[in-house]
Amino acid sequence: MTIPDSAADTSDDAGRGHPKSFIWQVLTGPWFMLFATLLIMSVNGTSYMFGLYSTGIKSYFGYDQATLNLLGFYKDLGGNLGVVSGFIYELAPPWAVLLIGALMNFSSYFTVWLAITGRIPKPPIWQMCLYTCFGANSLSFPNTGALVTCVKNFPENRGIVIGLLKGFIGLSGAIITQIYHASFGDNPEEVILLIACLPAAVSLVFIRVIRITKASQRVKEVAIFYRLLYIALGLAGFLMIVIILQTRIKFTRDEYIGSALVVLMMLIMPLGFVVNEETKVRKAEIKCSPNDQPSEVVLVNQPPGRTPLPEATPTPPRKLDPLSCLSDISRPPKRGEDHSILQAIFNIDMLIIIISTTCGVGGILAVIDNLGQISSSLGYPPRRIATFISLVSIWNFLGRVFAGFYSEYLWTKYKLPRPVMLATILLFTCAGHALLASAVPNSLYITTMIMGFCLGVQLPLVCTIISELYGLKHYSTLYNVGSISSPIGSYIFNVKVAGHLYDKEALRQLRASGLTKRAGDALSCTGAKCYQTAFIIITAATFFGCLVSLALVLKTRKFYKGDIYARFGEDRENSAADADVIPVRN
Repeated sequence: MTIPDSAADTSDDAGRGHPKSFIWQVLTGPWFMLFATLLIMSVNGTSYMFGLYSTGIKSYFGYDQATLNLLGFYKDLGGNLGVVSGFIYELAPPWAVLLIGALMNFSSYFTVWLAITGRIPKPPIWQMCLYTCFGANSLSFPNTGALVTCVKNFPENRGIVIGLLKGFIGLSGAIITQIYHASFGDNPEEVILLIACLPAAVSLVFIRVIRITKASQRVKEVAIFYRLLYIALGLAGFLMIVIILQTRIKFTRDEYIGSALVVLMMLIMPLGFVVNEETKVRKAEIKCSPNDQPSEVVLVNQPPGRTPLPEATPTPPRKLDPLSCLSDISRPPKRGEDHSILQAIFNIDMLIIIISTTCGVGGILAVIDNLGQISSSLGYPPRRIATFISLVSIWNFLGRVFAGFYSEYLWTKYKLPRPVMLATILLFTCAGHALLASAVPNSLYITTMIMGFCLGVQLPLVCTIISELYGLKHYSTLYNVGSISSPIGSYIFNVKVAGHLYDKEALRQLRASGLTKRAGDALSCTGAKCYQTAFIIITAATFFGCLVSLALVLKTRKFYKGDIYARFGEDRENSAADADVIPVRN
């Protein structure tokens, strides 16, 4: 067994110690790609900030609550209609997906900002719905382009990766809120400008970094993920302390700037782990050079006791059959193997996932999109809205990392199916809705925490379950198919239930006071009755979703008892067997 000629190239050895070559190694390595994805995700949850600027839109344009909730529905529709970005990812490289998302984000939200500041004529409602839908849909492009690429780079730890990255999406609302206060103070119009510029700028900065890297031995990658988790938890803890202080004392502009700088410093901290890991890789590569004894070299061509792999026989080309895709639907592969898009869509497991998340996520989105109106109807001061948005964001983050790391731990140690956690969190969501319907004084603080946490748990759980049941071949599309339940649930519970019942109660209060509604006037409702009936209905619907999810627990129980990631270990060994030498990544 000899070291390949490429490893013995003197020109390559001469460049090993050059600073520029090390910088290039860092910038093109998998860990810097993960770091870049973390930063992209940390500004990619702007759809959860709708409650921060929706009151300004309502008052400026004179919308009633049903019309405002219609905007919220189109926001949720765009944010979860990511099938388009999934199809583009199937055909184009990740950088193209990020570029399209950045252009869509800036153009749509910037137009909304021009309208609300009076720089362009007031657009009709259908145009506002279109702008809102396009702006929210732009977020699915970095979600797909960056997050799916990361999952493919770390397939054996996909639950942890999805939980960590989705966690930063959940935390992004609180991060952007601090940047907004530091940059613009308390002007709600300018938050739309920040949403237009910041996510697009971050995606463009790292547009060439996001790519699929070659599989390699990364034996301690779980430890690195936990280090990143500790940084994220520290960031969430800092934001929580800042939010509590901001509810008790009024921050000055300098204090907002100081807190925003601390947030930015903590976001950059993972770069130190990136450099450290690539330094270890560089040292391992130098030890593999022919001038030294290869103490860190793994010989994998034909270890003792291993029979050589048979040569692959070429498969004959398949004849195109226009009905083959339809016949394949009735013959899906086993769970865990790669499904076609149609096989997954028409699978009964996918139907169960969509029904349960429609009830669970849809009800939570109704709470988040109406936070501004809920808080004002219950008598909370206007400056508390930013507090509630930040609480949702932080607990959303905690739920996402909890789902990613703890569900992985439960499956690894006890073989507990992930759908069990999904059913449990839906039941916990019912408690949050019931608490909101009861309108207990100061309970909105607890309710926002519960809603943020439960939403955070559900989203990465569903993404991970889909990847485990249907494989990674078409994950970029199926990942977004699973999200289609969010806009469906949002339309049902936000527009048809919460918005309709709010306006009905507001009109009743208006007539009771002897007044009538004039065209262009915004409806305003006060008291617990505004949303009480709506959230009793949502509580019952969420409980129904919990019962439906139990069917998935029963159907997948046997599947999760086995080694669902076994074939990825085999693929790694087979790819390693084709090489002569692989330096070990620590």
